Amino acid sequence: MTTEKRLLRRQLRNQHLRRKFRKPIPRTVVPSFFTLMNLFCGFAAIIQIYEGKLEFGAWLIVIAAVFDMMDGFMARLANANTEFGIELDSLSDVVSFGAAPAFLFYSYSLHEMMFIGIVISAFPVLCGAVRLARFNVDARVEDPDYFKGMPIPALAMMLVALFLIFHTSPELFEGFKYGFNSLIVPAILLLSLLMVSTVPFDKIPKFKKQHLQQNRGKVYLFAFYFVAVVALQEYGLILVFSIFIAKGVIMAMVRFWKEIHEETL
Repeated sequence: MTTEKRLLRRQLRNQHLRRKFRKPIPRTVVPSFFTLMNLFCGFAAIIQIYEGKLEFGAWLIVIAAVFDMMDGFMARLANANTEFGIELDSLSDVVSFGAAPAFLFYSYSLHEMMFIGIVISAFPVLCGAVRLARFNVDARVEDPDYFKGMPIPALAMMLVALFLIFHTSPELFEGFKYGFNSLIVPAILLLSLLMVSTVPFDKIPKFKKQHLQQNRGKVYLFAFYFVAVVALQEYGLILVFSIFIAKGVIMAMVRFWKEIHEETL
């Protein structure tokens, strides 16, 4: 091969490499990074809980929820909602908001109930997987302004808030036959069933001027949620998600009552 041919081949190879590395970074990379950080925090939470650091593990679940919120925010901001992103987000949520809180409560108190404790602690994982699978299917058909069934991060945050508030005060449950489990077992069952229900729950408003103007009340409510959680921490979590869950259930009951009343007319 002559020197000229070698130089020409080298130039062509360099041009190919420059074109390859000049390609813009896909818009899905940033939301996917936050999704993977959500998954990492959920995995780290399980490890910390296994090592006996339950409170640290609980806060890692909260941090996972922050990353989960950020990936949705970045996906809307970059207009990068894709089927890949939806699937990755759901897989991460099953670990961070299903398996991690389930393992937290099994490690803390539900293990005392032996096999029944295993079954009860499995509810967030099982119902969460069903809810997320349904969400993924529905997302391909429509994108309503509400969630059908309670989102799994809401279950995780409510359970984690209960743990953070009450785990240092076991004396509060001395009068109950099953102690702390008397509170947490009904909470787990109720919240898990709300996930697989068709009760509509508020979704964070889309970041579009017209949509924000039409949903000012919801924007102010979510702003209040954010301030309350930052200012009050675990007490803010339980306040915010109590309001969030109660609002969804009450609105569903009102809608159901109106439908029955209209049918009787």
